[in-house]
Amino acid sequence: MNTLLRSVQAIPLLVLLSVADGRCASADVIELKTGQKIEGEILKVQPDALYVDVGVDVVRIPVDRIKSRVGGSSAEPPKPEETNRGLFRTAKLPERTVKELAAQFGEAVVLVQTPSGLGSGFVINRDGYCVTNYHVIERETRIAVTILRRTERGEFQRLRIADIEIIALNPFFDLALLQLPKQSGFEFRHVFVVDDDDDEPKVGDQVFAIGNPLGLERSVSQGIVSTRNRNIEGLVYIQTTAQINPGNSGGPLFNTRGEVIGVTNMKLAFGEGLGFAIPMPYLRHFLNNRDAFAFDKSNPNTGYRYLEAPRRRNPGQPYAQ
Repeated sequence: MNTLLRSVQAIPLLVLLSVADGRCASADVIELKTGQKIEGEILKVQPDALYVDVGVDVVRIPVDRIKSRVGGSSAEPPKPEETNRGLFRTAKLPERTVKELAAQFGEAVVLVQTPSGLGSGFVINRDGYCVTNYHVIERETRIAVTILRRTERGEFQRLRIADIEIIALNPFFDLALLQLPKQSGFEFRHVFVVDDDDDEPKVGDQVFAIGNPLGLERSVSQGIVSTRNRNIEGLVYIQTTAQINPGNSGGPLFNTRGEVIGVTNMKLAFGEGLGFAIPMPYLRHFLNNRDAFAFDKSNPNTGYRYLEAPRRRNPGQPYAQ
């Protein structure tokens, strides 16, 4: 049986109107930029289009024509069925567009700042535990995190949190675990980590990264998995064409369901589209055995302490001491 695939431009006006007659209770509602709505089951998600079953036909909707998309007739996307895996959570998520996933999980990606530089990180649970790279906070104990939260008016609001606690460090895996102190009236958004080995990335899979390259907050880059087991100095990494630059380090690499499949940590110098991410087996091992990598601030071998810079004796003379 041949299935007819049409572009949204060719759909009659009657189909564009929401077919909310009770037959699509679990379907998604897609609102176009022109104001019309389509309700139906999402059959396939591609970077440039959605394929929607509206009951009498399959409709192709270009992503750039979509204004919003919500699950069923509810005002918000349906909450995923979560599974608690200890410190992190997993969930069975549907495939969605990068635009939708970036809006959904972008607020869980943070800017990590130290006296010597900056990087990225991502929150893994509601208690404020945050993953980043070891090299982002290496030899530092004074760490701050900035979270971007979108307000009801659609504007971004910055929340800077200081006094971040270091929980665990593993320089071999290049992973670090931080904890953000709870903020009054503020709930941390978190990501979901891919769980089963069957869900590990495959060559050619679409992926995207969110991070802060060169301090450009919440930048999104998209690509594919080039190789899932690139050997570098005895460890295997996910190689991806998603652009990874300084400042992306410690940020998440997502699949098309919004699950974190890797922790971005490096790129090949003088190369484009040659980024790398730490795969989930290493991260799960690190989190599940975090006690073995626990950071002890009283032990001089587990960190470095920095004294405050001396103040100038004469503030009016910039070069006088």
